[in-house]
Amino acid sequence: MLNTVFPKTRKEASREAIGGITTFFTMAYIVVVNPAILSTEGTGMPFSGVLTATVLLSAVCTLLMGLYAKLPFAVAPGMGINAFFTYTVILGQQVPWATALGMVFWAGVIFILVSVTPVRVAIAKAIPHNLRIASATGIGVFISFIGLKNAGVIAAHPVTFVTVGKLGWPTLAFFSGLAAGVWLMRRKNPFALLAALGLGTAIGAGAGLVGAPASFVSAPDFSLFLKADFAGALDLQFLPIIITLFATDLFDSISTFVGVSQAGGLLDSKGNAKNLKEGLLVDAVATVGAGLAGTSSGTAYIESAAGIEAGARTGFASVVTALCFLPCLFLAPLAGMVPGFATASVLVLVGALMFRSVKELKLGALEDSLPAFLTIVLIPLTFSITQGILWGFLAHTALYLLSGRGREVGGGLYAIAGLSAVLLWISDLG
Repeated sequence: MLNTVFPKTRKEASREAIGGITTFFTMAYIVVVNPAILSTEGTGMPFSGVLTATVLLSAVCTLLMGLYAKLPFAVAPGMGINAFFTYTVILGQQVPWATALGMVFWAGVIFILVSVTPVRVAIAKAIPHNLRIASATGIGVFISFIGLKNAGVIAAHPVTFVTVGKLGWPTLAFFSGLAAGVWLMRRKNPFALLAALGLGTAIGAGAGLVGAPASFVSAPDFSLFLKADFAGALDLQFLPIIITLFATDLFDSISTFVGVSQAGGLLDSKGNAKNLKEGLLVDAVATVGAGLAGTSSGTAYIESAAGIEAGARTGFASVVTALCFLPCLFLAPLAGMVPGFATASVLVLVGALMFRSVKELKLGALEDSLPAFLTIVLIPLTFSITQGILWGFLAHTALYLLSGRGREVGGGLYAIAGLSAVLLWISDLG
């Protein structure tokens, strides 16, 4: 196995190493942003514990992606799903964090079972193109909404629900980081999101809003490791959340592998994404591992495209990326300096990147546009990815039936719509 992963020439090794390092720096923001989201006040999860879980999961599963799937894709806790885990599950539904981690674990178990059976192909074919795109778009709006809230740009209002917040140093730091991120991203600089974090933090420090830690390094914090409540997560009322975690992870994984593989030319002889089955299985293991380590679901990162563009073509690039994560295990105090208004710029930038897929929506017929619209708006307005996706499935199926296009739906989607109705009913009982 190792002979097929490690390059045979120095030139190939150099090219793959540059690609792997590029991927790491493009997505290194997750080391700070994921702990910041999951340790939001009220969750009870320690920042240092989530950081250790984030780095451990990213390093191990990215290494597995390289050695087993032989693909130049990095793996880490997914953006969007971490916001769902925090704001919808733990804070919104008042689910203890240990139980929420148990849900992530069981979602991963389902993902593994699906990944090794033909069910994976059946589900992938059953999901309408519009609903896949709408889900990604809605999640982008969702995490951008959270970012704007953390930056103080928007605030709660008793009458209008939300309003413009009071501008101040946090807002200035946010917009400065946002501008720096956009400027560097336009130049395809892999440090763009890290620079946005750094500039926002520096402005906050200059304004006296950020203090230096007692030390800049510390030992890893394994306080969340193996603390998931596996039994409590199997309560019937949590089934919609588990299914949503699984479905979101599956859609995101397939979209990432297919999209990036097409763009980077990582295709097999039939023109399909190379080693897709193996890649999805690693993604499934990453979700199980996330529940065990103490973080939200892991998934392949779209930022891997930057490394592929820089020359990564084999699993060796992922091995390099995995090794780059390891020093971050000891940087929790330094990462903890980054305030919420600095991470807000990254949330909005990532949300904007996810929103770009809206251009692929087919909106000519009402039975296509309305389900997509409901999915996009219900995800942020209900603060729940679950509600947006499930109502999208139901609306799509019902409108196709009403418009006389029921034969185009297919048995698989009818089954998914039926399951969506049951899950919505169960969540209402909960």
